[in-house]
Amino acid sequence: MKTKLFIFLFALSSTFMVAQKKLADKFFENYSYIKAIELYEEAVKKGDSSEHVLTRLGDAYYNNSKSKEAALWYGKAVNKYNNVNPEYIFKYIQSLRSIGSYREADDWLVKFKAIQNDDSRVKDFDANNLDIYQDLASTENVVVKIENMPFNTEFSDFGGYSAEGKLYFSSARDTDVKKRYGWNAEPFLDMYYVTVTDKDDKKEFGEAEFINSSKINTAYHEASIAISNDGQTMYFTRDNLNRRNRLDYDRKGTSHLKLYKATLEDGNWKNIVELPFNDDYFSNGHPTLSSDNTKLYFVSDREGGFGQTDIYQVNILENGKYSEPLNLGEKVNTAGREMFPFVAQDSTLYFSSDGYLNLGLLDIYKSNIIKDENAEPENIGAPYNSGYDDFAFFMNDGSKTGYFSSNRLGGNGSDDIYSFNAEPCKQNIEGIARNSKTNAPLANVEVKLINTSGKIIATVITSETGAFEFDADCDKNYTVLGSKADYKDALKEVATNVENGVVNTADLYLTPLIDNDQIVINPIFFDFDKSNIRTDAEYELEHIVDVMRAHPNMVIKIESHTDSRGSDNYNLKLSDRRAKATKDYILSRDIAKERIESAIGYGETQLLNECSNGVKCSSEEHQLNRRSYFYILKD
Repeated sequence: MKTKLFIFLFALSSTFMVAQKKLADKFFENYSYIKAIELYEEAVKKGDSSEHVLTRLGDAYYNNSKSKEAALWYGKAVNKYNNVNPEYIFKYIQSLRSIGSYREADDWLVKFKAIQNDDSRVKDFDANNLDIYQDLASTENVVVKIENMPFNTEFSDFGGYSAEGKLYFSSARDTDVKKRYGWNAEPFLDMYYVTVTDKDDKKEFGEAEFINSSKINTAYHEASIAISNDGQTMYFTRDNLNRRNRLDYDRKGTSHLKLYKATLEDGNWKNIVELPFNDDYFSNGHPTLSSDNTKLYFVSDREGGFGQTDIYQVNILENGKYSEPLNLGEKVNTAGREMFPFVAQDSTLYFSSDGYLNLGLLDIYKSNIIKDENAEPENIGAPYNSGYDDFAFFMNDGSKTGYFSSNRLGGNGSDDIYSFNAEPCKQNIEGIARNSKTNAPLANVEVKLINTSGKIIATVITSETGAFEFDADCDKNYTVLGSKADYKDALKEVATNVENGVVNTADLYLTPLIDNDQIVINPIFFDFDKSNIRTDAEYELEHIVDVMRAHPNMVIKIESHTDSRGSDNYNLKLSDRRAKATKDYILSRDIAKERIESAIGYGETQLLNECSNGVKCSSEEHQLNRRSYFYILKD
């Protein structure tokens, strides 16, 4: 008998903890972190120290910038569960650092490093450089509009290069050709362009056309161009071809890339010349010119480099001659791949590499190596870089707009061209908090600005006129949350656009919980023929709890009513059970029992409409009679 009783009580306790957790989750998901913390901590006191509860407690404090408490709960989780999501170990380390527990943080760095490659959920974290990685991945203070170009196809499109109102690029879109590149089964790359026009401060792009030349595009690869400042000379990359325009191979059967030069005559690119430092035994490609056009930078896998491919430079001499190629050195080149160099007007070198700590695969870097031989490269971070290949950076002269290429998720094909606009762009979010019943402005409302990660990034208090205001970044999504004692929270979603200086209105309408002599909440629903309190009902009853905590002398009475379906006597008993279940829930939240004078069910004796016994009514009409009242007797 004792065993059965134990099993019953255990099951009852487990059911309660599951319900408690669900209720806490509901508040957490609505950014009510304080209430969620209270409920999760109560769940822990009652024996629920599951990974979900412990990490949610950590997150609730972390999102509220309470590092000490976040470290406490993350610590409990990571010390109790061996397979906890590494994301929480990362947050634990950051919380420890925030409160100055550097030795403990370092100990966890060692553990994190041991498991970081075992779980793809934290791909590319480097345990020794967590701060760096977090900075690279964060777009919190970055205002950059990234846009997938309308002319991208399902095939590879990359290497956007803007000149004279045209955007040149490489593409494998020519599906009419029979030859296919064996590596990816796509057509070979050709050079294309689209015309670019500005209309209403926006760029419009024409249809993609083959480059103006009958000589540049062949049956094999052409890609990656650079055009001189006067627009008369083009450098580009091509497969190594023999005199019959067929692929030429070295002794190992490899066909390498070579650099070529063309000149513009009557609007067409002609006079194609192979550059003299090419070779049949290694590749040269990805050309770019210095801002004064006196140097040509390119990529090569020739012997003597630092890694798989390195960036080199040659001086452009008179009479079509060039100096010997010079490796840019270990300040740029690594044991990995350095590719797609580009030199901006201010002589900043941009390139892609997989040889540094990055977000995954190729990332875009910038370096002042041209002006300072000791300059270190810098990863330009998200949103330019992702966990995929990001490359072929190009910036328009004297602006903060340009193009880059990526095979990141969400594109049209294997590689896509993206435009970027990094011009300074800020907006405002402002509004007035009001009483939803009277429309009167509400002072002293706590208003929080929350980002898409759920983190509270700013908090203000409304003025006497109910007004509030936040600075916001362009092209971001936010949630605005308003809270005030004796009112229900109000949420407003705000999506800023890409236009500088826009004012976004986010008025908040808070519903009062006290109306004359009642505490008014949304209807409490019970399952058919049941009197147990559901999670959605608990969520509403927490408003009653909040009001009674804010008014410690308040005394209430509870009334519960049913509709007319069922016998009169049964409904009387059912409503009474429901009233007392409601009372029991409120008391379970540490409200003194003497503060609830009574909890009485009235069954169907006080109907609000004509839906009495024998009267045919709709479900909605019957539902009007299923209600609970919370009368204030003393405050």
